[in-house]
Amino acid sequence: MDRVLLVVGFLVFWVAMIGLIIWGWKNRQKRQADAIGTLPAVPEQLGAVLTPACTGLYVGSTLAPSWQNRIAVGDMGHRATGTLTRYETGILLERTGESDIWMPADSLRAVRTERGLAGKVMTRDGLLVVRWELPTGTEIDTGFRADDKTVYPQWVDDTSSDEKETA
Repeated sequence: MDRVLLVVGFLVFWVAMIGLIIWGWKNRQKRQADAIGTLPAVPEQLGAVLTPACTGLYVGSTLAPSWQNRIAVGDMGHRATGTLTRYETGILLERTGESDIWMPADSLRAVRTERGLAGKVMTRDGLLVVRWELPTGTEIDTGFRADDKTVYPQWVDDTSSDEKETA
């Protein structure tokens, strides 16, 4: 009888913890909804490819400058494999099983490498992080772990040269 009560008690505790996690995630979505708003749509014409596509894992997006304040609105909080490509008009992150994320060129603030983002910690310069501004004016960081990390300098160099041209 003691074992049955112990098992039932554990199951009740486990269900309560899962419920609290879901409740917390939904509250985070409500708190962030106004700051995130509607994401930009992918345009019909993307222009020429500036940085070739690289495959990898979308780690998540956070409210800048906090590397741990994960965005929960919509499916932006869902990790997914994907392809990242830079075009003349912006950066397109095509995610498998989730919606695509379009970062218009005029909203890009920086592309850099980081050690961690959204609870994912890697080795030094293990993640490619794009800081960009949403139409609401909120800046966010979007993290991508490429399968081939040797492409990172090209991404960072491309952004640096673009910023120098516009300055």
